[in-house]
Amino acid sequence: MVEKRNTIRTFKRSPCPVACTLDILGDKWTLLVIRDLFAGKKTYSELQGSPEKIPTNILADRLKRLVEHEIIAKEPYQTRPVRYQYVLTAKGKELGSVLKAMVRWGEKHIPGSKARIKRAGNTR
Repeated sequence: MVEKRNTIRTFKRSPCPVACTLDILGDKWTLLVIRDLFAGKKTYSELQGSPEKIPTNILADRLKRLVEHEIIAKEPYQTRPVRYQYVLTAKGKELGSVLKAMVRWGEKHIPGSKARIKRAGNTR
């Protein structure tokens, strides 16, 4: 995790951009959560319903981390009781090209893989 200390940054592993990105996105669940947000899912229960069956404690942790890194925002959509939805920020939306590249690579090099979700207006 990158910490700000009087404009000096300390890095978890190194200042390498690949390592820094992996420190945030490099586990087996985070990009799947982002994929589902691109696909239009917004609520915790919608995200939990994905076919990969992310455990609830891990989903909560990944959402918290993505909010902390300003990749997604947590917004109330109901007041009584308070319920939240998650939306991609501008920073998070920039990951769209990364996901598209992964889809293209996976479809080309992993037999039997195919994109299961296509959002209106998104083309590969």
